[in-house]
Amino acid sequence: METEREETEANDTPAAPGADAPPVEAAAPIAAAAPAAYAPSGPSSSAPGDGEGRGPARGEGAGGDDRRPRGGGRGGRRRRVCIMCADHMKTVDYKNVSFLRRFISDRGRIDTRRKTSACAKHQRAIATGIKRARHLALLPYTAEHIRSSGVARR
Repeated sequence: METEREETEANDTPAAPGADAPPVEAAAPIAAAAPAAYAPSGPSSSAPGDGEGRGPARGEGAGGDDRRPRGGGRGGRRRRVCIMCADHMKTVDYKNVSFLRRFISDRGRIDTRRKTSACAKHQRAIATGIKRARHLALLPYTAEHIRSSGVARR
């Protein structure tokens, strides 16, 4: 039994440098495996200083740099272009109710610039057009479900 314990202990413990196994052969597989573990996950290039060995950068998936969104802001999205600037609209017509209805919420409020993605100049024009259409009763001041429920002001 003592010989079995000695054999199992000898197999479990690493070999000392002066042991039966030569140290050169034991070190060679470890050294060969080390560079493969630190190899970059993306496409390989031989350019010096390309950050080899760090892995993918933050925000970078398996696709690489070509799929990462540009802009770099907090949301990571590109800002949408103003609808009116893209269509080269000079003025807002208060009689064009179907166009103005796009900028009103379901509660009857004028949507913010963040939601409408309009530039400041055109957002002011949209707000003025909506207010004029409301004054002429082309657009409602409040939503239908609020008017019909008869909820009074606080």
